[in-house]
Amino acid sequence: MNTNNSMNKGLVLIADEMHLSLIPMLEKIGFQPDYQPKIGRAEIIEKLNNYIGLIIRSKTFVDAELLQNAHQLRFIGRAGAGLDLIDIAYVESKNIALFAANEGNRVAVAEHVLGMTLCLMNNILIADREVRSGGWEREKNRGYELMGKTVGIIGYGNNGSETAKRFSAFGCKVLAFDKYKTGFSDEFVEESSMDRIFEEVDILSLHIPLTSESNKWVDAKFLSKFSKNIILINAARGEIVSLNDLAKSIENGKVRGACLDVLENEKLQKLSEEQKASFNKLTASERVIFTPHIAGWTFESYIKINEVLIEKISSLA
Repeated sequence: MNTNNSMNKGLVLIADEMHLSLIPMLEKIGFQPDYQPKIGRAEIIEKLNNYIGLIIRSKTFVDAELLQNAHQLRFIGRAGAGLDLIDIAYVESKNIALFAANEGNRVAVAEHVLGMTLCLMNNILIADREVRSGGWEREKNRGYELMGKTVGIIGYGNNGSETAKRFSAFGCKVLAFDKYKTGFSDEFVEESSMDRIFEEVDILSLHIPLTSESNKWVDAKFLSKFSKNIILINAARGEIVSLNDLAKSIENGKVRGACLDVLENEKLQKLSEEQKASFNKLTASERVIFTPHIAGWTFESYIKINEVLIEKISSLA
């Protein structure tokens, strides 16, 4: 990494809350950070002409409107994984470099996915609540082992590959499908077709970005293709899974359990009537575990994300 800070390369707007280690890291590679985590969209638009770089997390939608005054902007850094809030084509058309920190939270996501799966398969959350209220139901809470199960991974990038390693370590056979990759079979995973995943898997874990193609991809028709009644894990993007269809598939047993770190609408006070009905069905089921989009949200990943971004930003000439 270039650590020459003898020359100020320009101002960088940090427009969201970040681990404060980002500030000295930017200074070390010659940039002048301007940390404004509470800045609003209108103020960003007004002031962006003063900056050579913009670093965001997840509250800022980057489009032509936001960048209308960004005449000297050289790069945008996304502190996290996923670029669905960024108009990538427009950013590229303006010759603005785009960096994401996908590598920074891959271990956190993989461990979280594994933890949720173990909790679900061993009834840990149910049993904990029962013991706290004076119950001691051993037979009712008999669980299932991961050993010997077949896990399907869809999307074999940073998060998918790390998740495959964790399941493989538990004695699972791991099959992975990635529309954009081939030749990635190794000691942890076997490259697979979707047809084979539909036929063989017990557990399905999603690790794909949100695109027009993947939006509501996992619906009733998709779930009906599995030969077995599966456990579904989504720590990718909530909009990939139709909550309504998932709720129906839980009810009819086609999905025997679900681990959901993300939802199609994470503003729970602003759910549509249909979303509210589906969400209520899912929350009433003991076969569903929720977490509030925290799979990649560890104390360690908070710093690693900064380190990954700085490594990529430092590559700018």
